[in-house]
Amino acid sequence: MDVARARIFMVDGQLRPNQVQDPRILSAFGDLSREAFLPADLSARAYADADVPLPGGRVLIQPMVMARLFQLAELRRGDRTLLLGAGCGYGAAVLASMGANVTALEDDPALLALAQAGLARCLPEASIRLMREDPAHPPAGLGPFDVIVIEGGVPAIPRPIETLLAEGGRLVTLVTTGGPPARATLVRHIGGSFTPRVAFEAHAAPLPAFQPKPSFAF
Repeated sequence: MDVARARIFMVDGQLRPNQVQDPRILSAFGDLSREAFLPADLSARAYADADVPLPGGRVLIQPMVMARLFQLAELRRGDRTLLLGAGCGYGAAVLASMGANVTALEDDPALLALAQAGLARCLPEASIRLMREDPAHPPAGLGPFDVIVIEGGVPAIPRPIETLLAEGGRLVTLVTTGGPPARATLVRHIGGSFTPRVAFEAHAAPLPAFQPKPSFAF
């Protein structure tokens, strides 16, 4: 596969026709080797217009959905950015390429290894702090953040995570309750209030750490 040509087709055939206009996003998707973040046997699917399955039942989000979600965050260069559910690390690489200072949490060791390998190959000097932590329960002492991205489908946005936003901060994710489809949601922290807005609808694979835990009946 000609991966350079595949990246051009991804940008011109998937992102631009679907309202992705931020030149930094288009540049990051066009420059980064998406296949470097995938297991070797899945590299041929790196530029498909679909989610790519990952170990542990997770996915690398469809390019168009990820790009539109990141665009929704209105990222500024230097923004302190928290990525929850970093998966294979590709999303963290895109955000860092856009100029964010990224802290990325992932609790799956196999995905964390993929992320570490991909980031070392593609962005060895980038400002990314990759941590093995439960993305639904960030460790104490993190924040505040200008941007928070929850990379996957969640039934609701936990208030403790919203409170990690700095004043004027933005949180983006895909809310699955009431779907399918999921609703890409932007939350702004303004004047001590957290105001949500639904921006578009999309398919979203559930992010396991944020799903309700099964209860036991006797």
